Amino acid sequence: MIDWNRAAELREEVGAEDFAEVIELFLDECDEAIQNVAQATSAQDIESQLHFLKGSALNIGFSAFAALCQTGEAAAALGQIDTIDLAEITRAYWDARQAFLAQSDQMLAA
Repeated sequence: MIDWNRAAELREEVGAEDFAEVIELFLDECDEAIQNVAQATSAQDIESQLHFLKGSALNIGFSAFAALCQTGEAAAALGQIDTIDLAEITRAYWDARQAFLAQSDQMLAA
């Protein structure tokens, strides 16, 4: 679910002192994007939100969530929004978020 190696790479890239701030910003933006995608009605809006979420997820290491976003993004690009399981995507985000926060204290302390 979480690519901890990617999360560690991000910590190295931004520095230990800025890592917590980057994580907070990431989670705030993704929380908002998850709400936006749930309310989106057009294929273009869904595709755009899922593209953003996918990129953000890959940056922090939410690999399983990113894969679901990628699949949904591709379906939206084809106009097949009825095949996208937004509930599954949303659930995967909240599960990854919870798992990340449960372990992130160790990364922040390292």
